[in-house]
Amino acid sequence: MVEPLKRNGRISRKGPVMLVIMDGVGFGKYKDGDAVAQAMTKNLDKLYATCPNTKLKAHGLAVGLPSDADMGNSEVGHNAMGCGRVFAQGAKLVANSINSGDMYQGDTWKKLIKNVKDNGSTLHFIGLLSDGNVHSHIDNLKHMIEEAKKEGVGKVRVHALLDGRDVGEMSALDYFDPFDAFLKELSSDGTFDARIASGGGRMVITMDRYNANWDMVRKGWETHVLGEGRYFSNAHEAIETLRKETGAIDQDLPPFVIAEDGKPVGTIEDGDSVILFNFRGDRALEITKAFEEKDFTEFDRKRYPKVEYAGMMEYDGDLHIPHQYLVSPPSIDRTLAEYLCATGVKQFSISETQKFGHVTYFFNGNRSGKFDEKLEDYVEIPSDIVPFEQRPWMKCAEITDRVIKEIESGKWDLIKLNYPNGDMVGHTGVFEAVVCSMEAMDLQIGRLKDAIEKAGGVMVVTADHGNADDMYEHDKNGGIKTKADGEPKAKTSHSLNPVPCIIYDPCYNNEYSTTLNEGLGISSIAATLMNLLGYDAPSDYDKSIINYN
Repeated sequence: MVEPLKRNGRISRKGPVMLVIMDGVGFGKYKDGDAVAQAMTKNLDKLYATCPNTKLKAHGLAVGLPSDADMGNSEVGHNAMGCGRVFAQGAKLVANSINSGDMYQGDTWKKLIKNVKDNGSTLHFIGLLSDGNVHSHIDNLKHMIEEAKKEGVGKVRVHALLDGRDVGEMSALDYFDPFDAFLKELSSDGTFDARIASGGGRMVITMDRYNANWDMVRKGWETHVLGEGRYFSNAHEAIETLRKETGAIDQDLPPFVIAEDGKPVGTIEDGDSVILFNFRGDRALEITKAFEEKDFTEFDRKRYPKVEYAGMMEYDGDLHIPHQYLVSPPSIDRTLAEYLCATGVKQFSISETQKFGHVTYFFNGNRSGKFDEKLEDYVEIPSDIVPFEQRPWMKCAEITDRVIKEIESGKWDLIKLNYPNGDMVGHTGVFEAVVCSMEAMDLQIGRLKDAIEKAGGVMVVTADHGNADDMYEHDKNGGIKTKADGEPKAKTSHSLNPVPCIIYDPCYNNEYSTTLNEGLGISSIAATLMNLLGYDAPSDYDKSIINYN
């Protein structure tokens, strides 16, 4: 348990403090392709013109990633905002564990390798095949396969998901072709057999999250485990053929199975070992449940092989999912929500399904459930199961409807919400849809502004990382990369750009400087919220964005 915060009495407002997280909204580096700047956002524009605001770092070292070349993401961004400090995150922890060899000395790795060697069975890897370093990294996979061969494993099968989201939208062959060559080289001595066994787009199979679409996981199970689906002789053929037939970008390609002589080369069988090599938790929980839960009811698995299963990391520290994992996640303690509950501060959290877990689980330091049932309420607005570019406004109006109701109720001291539009629509690569999503969100921010003014509260507007601000691929000179038809090449990944922090405080009475601190990261949001609620932040929290007068 943490100690209650100390009230300093510097700031006191009648209404609540409200944190508005515009997921995936940053300040673009380039004019062309910045859907945030090109959208008509009169409410945000007015806030920038009239309110204290600054730019915050939301990528790389500022959110616990290995280097400033690494894009921020929603998981680490919400961790940083909710925890008030920067913790080494999945990508960094995994890389360190592999490079030091610590992973291979761990009980889980040894157990899975021993299982395969004792049974003369197969070691399977499932995960995202790219170097996006948001959910996984191909170098980690290659290192583990090399180590498995070194330790005497005879057969490896890789079930490789196409990215096209954290990397270029049509970049799959840049990863699959060299990786296939890598496996063939490892297998050339006749003592080792490693092959790609199946695949498919990450937004079609396997990597669903927040129980939004279990049919994705069903398709993944049938593809990876059962070897059911369309057969191809190799991954290159599958990707090229499915691209031509569907016109889809990588993340949306249908599933495929690699077969030889009419038989899948890599079904998962009794006695095998399986490693999910993604390190990020949100899109790993459901497929993990399918492998680990005996009395599983989400879909008909048809066949449930007895395997040794492990995740790259522990994806849920409270529920201890998975049962076995290779690298321990960051131990995050003393979060904003925990401190506020200890202090008796009432909190309300809301988003739609796509980001509900971010504004609760990740914000609370990878912790499921509430710190205090009497002081907290969480509301999830169900997301539509449609391509986001077809409904780019998503559920921002419904989120706003509920938030306004809660503001008017007077029950809450802190309200936090997440608008997923900039990130989820940004990942589609459809520029016009992203512009639409920004304009829809801006209308809702205008409604929140009016409600918070009427209630006499404070609204803090920020983001967890960039995305919608950088929708075109650019060359090293800043020029737009184009497709064969002359159209701009869409960028579907997050950006390295800073994000906004705006403080709208209609009852401001000179309690703090309107010149905000600069050069900070989004981890400074936590101390800022504590200050605006009238409390001193813990001494080891990252510096607040505001300075008292």
